[in-house]
Amino acid sequence: MTEATPAPAPAAAAPATYPGKTLGIVGLIVAFFASVVGIIISAIALKQSKDAGYKNTPAKVGVILGSIFAVLTVVLVVASIALGGLALNAAINEVCEGQPSGTELTDGTTTYTCP
Repeated sequence: MTEATPAPAPAAAAPATYPGKTLGIVGLIVAFFASVVGIIISAIALKQSKDAGYKNTPAKVGVILGSIFAVLTVVLVVASIALGGLALNAAINEVCEGQPSGTELTDGTTTYTCP
């Protein structure tokens, strides 16, 4: 009789990912569309990876880009409001041109008091 050789033991599976990796990528992508949500998701992923002893570059980039996009959004909203106010002021001044101060003008739906 021949002696059967034992089958080799399967190799230990190396971890395919580290904690927070997938969440970091999701946070990075979300940061482009919803900056505050992207910051939160990326920060959670960054914390998970840091606690496990791994670097998570996509999560770090997600936090940075989300912060930049949030600041830009605030700046654009403030600028839009300011420009809208200037445009409204210019329109009122145009309507009131030649009218004495305090004159009320109505365009059918809105009443303007001339400055």
